[in-house]
Amino acid sequence: MTEHKGIQPSEAKGTVIAFSAPGCEPLYAHEWEAVAAVARTIATLKGFAFRRGLGNSSGNGGGLYFVPDDSLLATDAARLGINGPQDLFGGVVPWRFAMTKAITHELVDGLAKRPKEWSTGFGRTVSAAVLPGYTVFSRHDALRAAERLLRLGVARLKPPLSSRGQDQHIVRTVADVERLLERYRSSDLDECGLVLEADLRDIVTLSVGRTEIDEIMVAYYGTQKTTIDNAGQSVYGGSDLIVVRGGWEALEELQLPRALALATVQARAYDAAMADYPGFFASRRNYDIGQGVDSSGVWRSGVLEASWRIGGSSTAELAAINVMKQDPDIQLVRASAVKEFGNTSRLPVNADVHFRGEDPDEGPITRYTVISHAIREPAEEIGRLIS
Repeated sequence: MTEHKGIQPSEAKGTVIAFSAPGCEPLYAHEWEAVAAVARTIATLKGFAFRRGLGNSSGNGGGLYFVPDDSLLATDAARLGINGPQDLFGGVVPWRFAMTKAITHELVDGLAKRPKEWSTGFGRTVSAAVLPGYTVFSRHDALRAAERLLRLGVARLKPPLSSRGQDQHIVRTVADVERLLERYRSSDLDECGLVLEADLRDIVTLSVGRTEIDEIMVAYYGTQKTTIDNAGQSVYGGSDLIVVRGGWEALEELQLPRALALATVQARAYDAAMADYPGFFASRRNYDIGQGVDSSGVWRSGVLEASWRIGGSSTAELAAINVMKQDPDIQLVRASAVKEFGNTSRLPVNADVHFRGEDPDEGPITRYTVISHAIREPAEEIGRLIS
């Protein structure tokens, strides 16, 4: 693990605090070290000290900056004195269902069950930016949605609170859905819902997003990689990012290939639609876009889910921001966040290692970030990097 001396408390202008968001799924040890790595980098950028855990923190007077491991509810953020994106790395949502993939799709119709705070306009607004699908909050609506969606072909059932791609199931018939519904309590369906979505084969998952810390704003796109974990399962293995100085407009000016350009447009449309949820704000806005072929042979692209929180690629985002902070002429950075299982990892010479050792739950694992390019005048070299 890389050691960071950091700013001493007596010299600091404030404190960056890494902590676990209330009511969220516990992180693995290596994931916590990645969170800490991001928080330490932010502390260095801001000239702040770094601390793990909230302690007695409340009522932010400007000297605290928060790095939660998940999105925060508005009520929890208010208790901490988080009033806007300048106060945290991540995001704040008004209701718990709004921090999950449940909001991505429309209801099956106007009579469908839903939380009282549900925005019917959001699903309509983002319909062209997502895959065909429905969100349901009852068994009855799940079966109606399945009957409609399965006319297009094979679908995927996704519990909104499950992370790391766990507990997702391929469904081919309404009977498949009916059988799987037995696993979910009515109270869980009422509160969290379920997602039914068109399934894609040969899928490529892209990440498109925007991050801002103080005066630096970056936008990025990248491809998620898979790796084999210690149990022999295919899991997320990191992301390769192209990070550009500026916001959404800077990303669109890169003249990306058609599929990447479409992903960027879809991410931005989803991002803009969040205006339907009052009280939402975020300093990190990440959108996972799936591109592949459905069971009918149709190529599709759509936002799978959003995350307004620290993510697997965040160490790469912060590495790029750090380079740009040190050299104001740098316009584009290529950075990779890497996760490898086992004891045979061969590290690049310039790797910033966040974790290398035995995770109590996942076994031997290595997490690191590496920068491969930093470009001052991007116009000519960008074409080579993104082709």
